[in-house]
Amino acid sequence: MWRCLVIEDDLENARYIADGLRAQGHVAIIASEARDALQRASGEHWDVVVLDRMLGPQVDGLHILHTMRGLGLRTPVLVLSALSALDERVRGLKAGGDDYLTKPFAFSELFARIEALVRRTRTGDEAKALHLGGLRLDLVHRTVHRNGRAIALKPREFRLLAYLLMHAEQPLTRTMLLEAVWDYRFDPQTNLIDVQISRLRQKLQAPGEEPLIHTVRGVGYRIGLHPEGHA
Repeated sequence: MWRCLVIEDDLENARYIADGLRAQGHVAIIASEARDALQRASGEHWDVVVLDRMLGPQVDGLHILHTMRGLGLRTPVLVLSALSALDERVRGLKAGGDDYLTKPFAFSELFARIEALVRRTRTGDEAKALHLGGLRLDLVHRTVHRNGRAIALKPREFRLLAYLLMHAEQPLTRTMLLEAVWDYRFDPQTNLIDVQISRLRQKLQAPGEEPLIHTVRGVGYRIGLHPEGHA
């Protein structure tokens, strides 16, 4: 169970996030005013903070983030914003944000990003490898092995596999993969993700080995040990 602080002045949006987190069995507290938000963020323990970029017409949520980091708080912070320009996303990350999600968003994507932040914090930033069955990805030496067999991946393929493993057993949309690995918005006309997934599958699966990357029809892809009914 996580303790989640939702800093959002739009109460409808705040409740949407908080109710979704509670439905997953987590504690979610809403702070809609900047002063209260800063007091709670700095005075209590949280597993993650969801921070809206604009708290009313006068307050930039990044000021709260700057203050948190200035106090030495390392709580993972996911910044939400309607400002989708690359420069704004960079500002959010440079201010100390751990992730940046633009509005509108699906709760499933928000939850997947939060889960990744919490997992990274709880396992330690020093975690050096990701595992799935006989597959091992070394984040330090940037090597990949499956059942003792070395697999040569290009830098983008390595990033794609790492992102999949960080969200193992979770369906990931093409939008999520494109934004996380290629850092730009999804173009419905592109088949870039499908091509890269196909190449990655071929490299990961030697004759006689079970497939690891599964297609989730109508959604995207999932890496896992069992197909769960998906091809």
